[in-house]
Amino acid sequence: MVKIRDIELGEFPLLLAPMEDVSDPPFRALCKKHGADLMYTEFISSEGLIRDAAKSVQKLDIYEYERPVGIQIFGYDIESMKQAAQIIEKTNPDIIDINYGCPVKKVACKGAGAGILQDIPKMVKMTEEIVKITNLPVTVKTRLGWDDSTKYVVETAERLQDVGIEAISIHGRTRKQMYKGEADWTLIGDVKNNPRMRIPVFGNGDIDSPEKAKEYRNRYGVDGIMIGRASIGYPWIFREIRHFLTTGEHLEKPTISERVQAAKDHLEMSVKWKGMKLGIAEMKRHYANYFKGISHIKEYRMKLVTSFDYDEIMETLSYIQQHEHEFELA
Repeated sequence: MVKIRDIELGEFPLLLAPMEDVSDPPFRALCKKHGADLMYTEFISSEGLIRDAAKSVQKLDIYEYERPVGIQIFGYDIESMKQAAQIIEKTNPDIIDINYGCPVKKVACKGAGAGILQDIPKMVKMTEEIVKITNLPVTVKTRLGWDDSTKYVVETAERLQDVGIEAISIHGRTRKQMYKGEADWTLIGDVKNNPRMRIPVFGNGDIDSPEKAKEYRNRYGVDGIMIGRASIGYPWIFREIRHFLTTGEHLEKPTISERVQAAKDHLEMSVKWKGMKLGIAEMKRHYANYFKGISHIKEYRMKLVTSFDYDEIMETLSYIQQHEHEFELA
């Protein structure tokens, strides 16, 4: 049984990665429904929280059915991060997660996210201060290092454990790699197999099939797997991996009708949570994945991504659902 403090996550948990503009409550609801064991919010700016910025505060929304759920924060200033952790604690999540992995320029070049990988002593100090100030379990998401010459993750993970984190998720790329090339899990395996490590170690990067999940579990010995991009528009990946790990057999892929229904539910929740304009706009990134591998769908997909009329989008989705026989699933 994998546990983060007293939170039981099962034998080999599957985690939903925190993804900006993706891991919001509507998407998390679908991932939970299809088997995610632990989910994290989109990352939240510590400075934004302290300023009470509307976008940052809205990301604190969590719901009972999502539990266990972690709220993830990022920032470069230790005092701001401590204040943000106190604000988060009042919203009663199960976990506070610190983002030391985001590679995007506007975050990393300010010394936040993966930027802090250039200053490991500060990373350790910031973590220690946050652990001290909260009663919640603190976890960390990070990368192998800033670049190929600074892959200090084995030592860093141990130091973070020593100051009190209760789990670590590691993305198998450096900041310099961004999302290019193949994720290298060998160092993730080295962190897990370090005899001094006592906390759960979760691997992240490129897991996009049940076979790969099983292969990497067996090869690297991690305690669980965090899934990011492969879940976008395809929340079924969690149940497919779980079924394959348990039985060695493949689940049937979702039908076209099931995919449409998920897209409808997602759109409905998105509009309810974000408002009509933003809810419709942010769904557009998901349609390509919901309908990936379906022939003759292009014309309808174009309608979905170009329309800003809720009723028109729902009509298009209903048409695909009612005329399922006209399309083919590869």
